[in-house]
Amino acid sequence: MTHSPSRPIDVVVMAAGKGTRMKSALPKVLHALAGKPMVQHVIDTARSLQARRTIVITGHGAEQVEQALTSAQGQVQVQGLKFARQMPQLGTGHAVQQAVPLLDDDGVVVILSGDVPLTRTDTLQALLDVCAGQQLALLTIDFDDPTGYGRIVRSPSGQVHAIVEHKDANATQRAIREVYSGIMAVPAKLLKPWLARLDNQNAQQEFYLTDVVKFAEADGVPVVAHKIDDATQVAGVNSPAQLAELERAYQQRQAQALMAEGVRIIDPARFDVRGELTCAQDVQIDVNCIFEGRVQLGQGVKVGANCVLANCVIEAGAVIHPFTHIDGEKLGVTVGEGALIGPFARLRPGAQLGAEVHIGNFVEVKNSTMAKGAKANHLAYLGDATVGERVNYGAGSITANYDGANKHRTVIEADVHIGSNCVLVAPVTIGAGGTVGGGSTITKSTAPGALSVARGKQVSIANWHRPQKQAKG
Repeated sequence: MTHSPSRPIDVVVMAAGKGTRMKSALPKVLHALAGKPMVQHVIDTARSLQARRTIVITGHGAEQVEQALTSAQGQVQVQGLKFARQMPQLGTGHAVQQAVPLLDDDGVVVILSGDVPLTRTDTLQALLDVCAGQQLALLTIDFDDPTGYGRIVRSPSGQVHAIVEHKDANATQRAIREVYSGIMAVPAKLLKPWLARLDNQNAQQEFYLTDVVKFAEADGVPVVAHKIDDATQVAGVNSPAQLAELERAYQQRQAQALMAEGVRIIDPARFDVRGELTCAQDVQIDVNCIFEGRVQLGQGVKVGANCVLANCVIEAGAVIHPFTHIDGEKLGVTVGEGALIGPFARLRPGAQLGAEVHIGNFVEVKNSTMAKGAKANHLAYLGDATVGERVNYGAGSITANYDGANKHRTVIEADVHIGSNCVLVAPVTIGAGGTVGGGSTITKSTAPGALSVARGKQVSIANWHRPQKQAKG
């Protein structure tokens, strides 16, 4: 059975909690997992379910949460993202009550938590399938230690009878290992009147969402459970230690998926994807590499240890040597086929490197293009430059691209040789096949094939003595 498209999905995300144990001024749901807020993972899952709308219940730090999610999503109305505030926070049932004005009767409501970031889309789809648009469906799991979780109480026939919160459970009920994950799917037209009937007559004097189970039973609505065995999907975050555990679980999941596609990851325990990483065949990734934003690795690419790659395309056969930092930000970075980058190189936004380009240790490239075979092998800076084929750019040389107010471009045409420790003061063009002598400061464009030298005449003074320190009297 699959979820009928005639029943729209509305997702409610509970994100109002303070997260005291995080010991942070930042609202708990905004703490990052894999480079983005936990609650953003939940919203992305809602999007993958093709939810009609996603309603985030905010409370503690509401303005901060809403601003963070609005800026991440762009146009709120277009994305179907809406907010409802829970002030004060009086329990899970009270939280969902705040969403009622935004829920239409024709939808199926999926209730998620903003601090449970790793629930899989296929799991939620299976939950919707058992809901079938007419039943109350609960996502459950067996825990060896179910302390703190609501227990699933079943009748002798196996029918779900109730959810009993831990603090309200008797000894027999506390022995039950099957627990409620906090995730449910339920038709809105059934959920709304149940929410209206909630009370706070319990040990915590809160309005429990789980009480809807007894209302369903009283109304003759079947309560069904979809049980999973992957604890990571229902794990919540209440402390930095738990966040770190989920971070590693997430990264392990990414590593396993990539290795299943043939990527050679030297050590999956020392690997981090904080965005979207796609790899062609025969990619090899060494330890302690971090991938952020959107990164694409072509066939046979090798990434050395301790590299950070963000928002870039690395084409086939390129080698990224250890300790290289590439961050394309909004402009992106492209590394051409067979290029050699690093170690200790830095590629910044707008760096577009052609095939077989060499960028060596402590070389920085920003907003520059380098054509096939160009090389900058040591201790150099190329900013706002256009570099032709087979250029050799010497150690210690820089393009002086900024005059204090505006950026200017340097053009280095094909087959130019720039000597060591040169300064090219933009705007300037070095003609094709030209040579710039070491230590030169070039302020005027040069003709093709010319040797250009611009430095002070060497003066040597024979038998010169350095000043001596005067003895203190």
